[in-house]
Amino acid sequence: MKSQLINSRGNKTIPNVKNGLLKNIITDTLTVFWGEWLDLRARIAQIAATGLISPLIYIFAFGLGLGNTIDRSITPTAGENYLQFILPGMVALSSMTISFGGTTFSICGDRLFTKTFEELLLLPVHPLALYLGKMLAGIIRGLMTAGSVILVAIIFTGKISSFLNPLFISLLILNCSVFAGLGVIIGLRVKSLESVSLYNNFLIVPMSFLGGTFFDPTNLPSILKVIVYCLPLTYTTSGLRAAAYLPLSSFPWYSIPILCGFAIALSFFGAYQFSHQQD
Repeated sequence: MKSQLINSRGNKTIPNVKNGLLKNIITDTLTVFWGEWLDLRARIAQIAATGLISPLIYIFAFGLGLGNTIDRSITPTAGENYLQFILPGMVALSSMTISFGGTTFSICGDRLFTKTFEELLLLPVHPLALYLGKMLAGIIRGLMTAGSVILVAIIFTGKISSFLNPLFISLLILNCSVFAGLGVIIGLRVKSLESVSLYNNFLIVPMSFLGGTFFDPTNLPSILKVIVYCLPLTYTTSGLRAAAYLPLSSFPWYSIPILCGFAIALSFFGAYQFSHQQD
């Protein structure tokens, strides 16, 4: 028996099946995302402002307050002063917080309160498409808030090209995809809103301060570097900082495949979680 199927005209059908599966996944992903977008578009201003408060506090407290007390002889590794140094980190921080939190609470609300999540699981949709659709909505949430922080950064620095270049935006989207994907997985696994707070306090909050947002990870002792470079946010902050202020020759290109690796791994795990989800 031949290993590949042959249709009546003698053409191989396996590639067609694969192409059809890929097309269905893309179509189903966009369908799931569109359902999320119908809800998001009515709250664009609210979502954009939600994650702006914490970065603004950090900018005023650390960038302007602490930054003005730092020894003037100390030159930051990127940017002209400490305020400029932390601004890319604030963009990464805001995108992480909203991509994760918004996605997690959205899924938890459907699962634990409105009880509409079961209807989604009954749809004849590939599990990967369910994951990707929810993740895309999380990316949009993160980009909305990050856009507000980028606007603040441009006002403070006057450097539009530093924060609106293809490399900077690409890294930002990758960061949103990682933490939106993590938010999907956590949202599927938690049993109560208290559990969400637990993940937020022990995962997101520590990463906010240890992910290189307020310091240069390369200056840390070797033992601490091992810990800090296990966090995906570290690669985002380092990459955004380099994309904003440094020449391409100094850009940490390894950050892109590492973030892609995180996103792909979460996609497989998220699809598996959806395929075995029972609510």
